[in-house]
Amino acid sequence: MATGKKMGRPKGISPYPNKAQIKIDLVAWLAQGKTLREFCRQKGMPSNTVLYDWEREDAEFASRIAHARETGHDAIADECAALADMEPLAVFDEAGNKRYDPGSIAWRKMQIETRVKLLAKWNPRKYGDKTVLAGDPDAPLNVTVDFGPFDAMLSNIELLRHDGQPS
Repeated sequence: MATGKKMGRPKGISPYPNKAQIKIDLVAWLAQGKTLREFCRQKGMPSNTVLYDWEREDAEFASRIAHARETGHDAIADECAALADMEPLAVFDEAGNKRYDPGSIAWRKMQIETRVKLLAKWNPRKYGDKTVLAGDPDAPLNVTVDFGPFDAMLSNIELLRHDGQPS
């Protein structure tokens, strides 16, 4: 049943009056290596679709986000190094001998590998395996042809023809 009343938010009223501050906070958040999803889960924060809309509308904001993500990737790489340097959980047997818990080691290895794999996907130029040998704009394919051996063969054939021998 239609009542004639218009639904929704009145035009011109933003649900995020602190949009500029949210943008600043998001850039700082991403630069720390944290995810957009984590940011959006905080109380009072917009959804990721709203943030993507803001990014699409504002080229300068999109540029700041791209730079923050690059910085965040470096923060994640630093985190991997810190995880690798941390001593695993030590356990002691009945005789008092210290050994490392294999489960703790496997968990730490999984944490590092997950982050490294994500970095390789998110930023393949910096953290991925190099798979391109040549042929892209950064590494153009250069072809050089040396006809020196063929010139020698042709001159030998011509000399044989002049001597009257069949070629």
